Amino acid sequence: MTPRDGSTPTRHPEPTVLQAALTHLQCLLVARRSRVNPEGVNWHQYDVLELLRARGSMRPSELSDVLEVSRQTTSKALRVLKDLNLVTQVADGEDRRELSTSLTPEGHLFLARIARGHHDVARLAASVLTEGESALFAELCEKVAAAMESDQVR
Repeated sequence: MTPRDGSTPTRHPEPTVLQAALTHLQCLLVARRSRVNPEGVNWHQYDVLELLRARGSMRPSELSDVLEVSRQTTSKALRVLKDLNLVTQVADGEDRRELSTSLTPEGHLFLARIARGHHDVARLAASVLTEGESALFAELCEKVAAAMESDQVR
């Protein structure tokens, strides 16, 4: 099909076996994530929730600093999480403008549901891989993840 601007469509090479396998696995993982996350919590919002779970109540400025994102980005994430009733904020200390953010009971339940989803995927993988394959798969996943993280820094 010719693009509307009349140019010739770009032909992409056929995917390699590795590319096809990674794409297929990624699609399945994203689909599974959508099933256990009907709220549509995005990656940054999830990071906020996990940080609150790990460290307890925090001020928005602390969340921004630890996550290395702007305060505006954190503020937007917190607004969505409050609307979903996953976090609550209360005035902190003498300066009533500063807020302390913490997980609600619903926030804890959400994270528990996500953790069960992670556990289920790991259990499924373990059920079809030998112990040696599991160790090799984990090693290779870490190797690719490290390369991806390194590439993000550039």
